Amino acid sequence: MAFRIYTRTGDQGQTSLLGGTRVWKSDFRIEAYGTIDELNAYIGWLADMQPELIRQELRQVQDRLFRIGAVLAYDGSSSLRLSLPEISASDISSLENAIDRMEADLPPLKQFILPGGHPTISLCHVARCVCRRAERACVRMNQEVSLPELFIPYLNRLSDYLFVLARYTALQLGVPEILWQPQ
Repeated sequence: MAFRIYTRTGDQGQTSLLGGTRVWKSDFRIEAYGTIDELNAYIGWLADMQPELIRQELRQVQDRLFRIGAVLAYDGSSSLRLSLPEISASDISSLENAIDRMEADLPPLKQFILPGGHPTISLCHVARCVCRRAERACVRMNQEVSLPELFIPYLNRLSDYLFVLARYTALQLGVPEILWQPQ
């Protein structure tokens, strides 16, 4: 028997956290994991446009974002025996190594660049901006509910990765970066 996708339990503006606690859909926890979900969708779209190595990196990022989202959605209920996935220092190192690998091929950045030049480059920047918003939502949540210590650094490094990926994609596509010329 298949389950129905609609339950009607959220029609009045509330939803359930993992563990059963009902909260308003405007709750900071819903905002945090909803933004992580949005970021994951953009990362999936971006992965579909990338060569195999970067696609694999982005699929790993999607896994880590699912891990973060699961923890953000958990209400901390002790009645729910749940082994929540972790984010490790090696996850952050993986992003840093990828950044270093891409930057080795890039010219030094001497001025601000504007997002754009190609749809894939623009999508990298959109994902970067959503990542920054997810980071801000997690910082807000962390002020109320203690989050694992590596979530915020991971998101911070991911936004750096996405910025460098935008520049690297421009290089790979032969698209000149759009330098900001203050007027």
